[in-house]
Amino acid sequence: MHPTTPYSPNAHEELAALLDAVTAYAEERIRMEPPLDRVRTQEDLDAALGRTVTAGGLGGPEAMRIFTDELAPACLSVDHPRYLSFIPCAPSDASVVFDLVVGASSIYAGSWLEGSGAVWAENQALRWVADLVGMPEGAGGVFVPGGTIGNLSALVAARATARHRAAAGQRPWRVAATAGAHSSIASACEVMDAELVGVPADDAGRLTGSALRRVIEEQGPETFFAVVATAGTTNFGIVDDLASVAEVCREHGIWFHVDGAYGGAGLAAPSVRDLYAGIEHCDSFIVDPHKWLFAPFDCCALLYREPALARAAHTQKAGYLDVLTEAPDWNPTDYSVGLTRRARGLPFWFSLVVNGTDAYTAAVERTLDVARYAEAEIARRPELELVRERDLSVVVFRRVGWSAADYQAWSDRMLADEFAFVVPTTHDGETLARFAVVNPATTEDDIRAILDTMA
Repeated sequence: MHPTTPYSPNAHEELAALLDAVTAYAEERIRMEPPLDRVRTQEDLDAALGRTVTAGGLGGPEAMRIFTDELAPACLSVDHPRYLSFIPCAPSDASVVFDLVVGASSIYAGSWLEGSGAVWAENQALRWVADLVGMPEGAGGVFVPGGTIGNLSALVAARATARHRAAAGQRPWRVAATAGAHSSIASACEVMDAELVGVPADDAGRLTGSALRRVIEEQGPETFFAVVATAGTTNFGIVDDLASVAEVCREHGIWFHVDGAYGGAGLAAPSVRDLYAGIEHCDSFIVDPHKWLFAPFDCCALLYREPALARAAHTQKAGYLDVLTEAPDWNPTDYSVGLTRRARGLPFWFSLVVNGTDAYTAAVERTLDVARYAEAEIARRPELELVRERDLSVVVFRRVGWSAADYQAWSDRMLADEFAFVVPTTHDGETLARFAVVNPATTEDDIRAILDTMA
């Protein structure tokens, strides 16, 4: 390669070697049973690798060797079947393969003018999600990086709409949610300088219409611009009482947002669909396909009942953008925070097209079967206790007699052995164990083997 610029033409043999190395690694990684791998310290990596960014460059083969031999094994495989912490990611083979195509295609997917084919395909995938929710034909939205940006974007649209509709002199500034709402809701309120008002949850940990009504009427309905309900909380997988919450929101004319970042995928599973009754009334909704819908990072589907309201809140105005903003086209950047965007929904669309939606239903149901097995297996072991009956695919339990240090030592041992990744969680001041099952490759044998280590 010419030394003065990275954009000079590569010698063909150098490009061919680099392509061979990259595609060979990608193919091997897609085909293999993923290793769990391990964490390395900053000092360890510094000592092993030193400086990798140099004036002259190290060349493609050496760069790939560094990644393959040193860096990749220092990153936990989130798609490992015994990676059961946080909310894992288990992308389908089709979505991973097509992510390579998206990266190689240099598609700008922020506007219809520049990426009409990609935007059309993404909208097909969004329509499938909207149909699961039960949103009307005119619903639409955009794929954003994750639930944090999705929730923030929905709340920005909610506030803009509320202020436009408010009586003279009123500027609604409050959001209502329970303590079980995702941390990104509090973060969004901080960013927006909005007040997050807590609503007491019921005995099952759910936001309910009766509790919401009391809080809203005490504080003043005119001060609220949004209510956030959760369809699958991160820590316990709890689905709020969406129907009663929707009723209160309709009664007071307040925007009803549903955060289904993790649990929204359960809409594809008939066995738990009844938990989501009332979700069809939401004004906005998010779900992260990179969680339980088998897409690669980073991919959050954000949908609006009335997209025009979001467009009014989010469209950026500038002279150089007039050619876009003055056209009637569907421009994805009009519906969220941010302007530049990759076609992050395409791998999800491709996998849906390749596999069909029945395969998605079967995969989600399979993870629910394994979670159901985990719940039953915990219940039959005298040293273990369920903390709460499972709603979706998160199972939280305690090891009788263990301290916080015991849980941490147990978790650390399994990771050091590259056997499993199960970190403890906390609830009401108590340290607990938690499984988040979203990978169809996770089996009953994996659950049993992990529980055996607690005996």
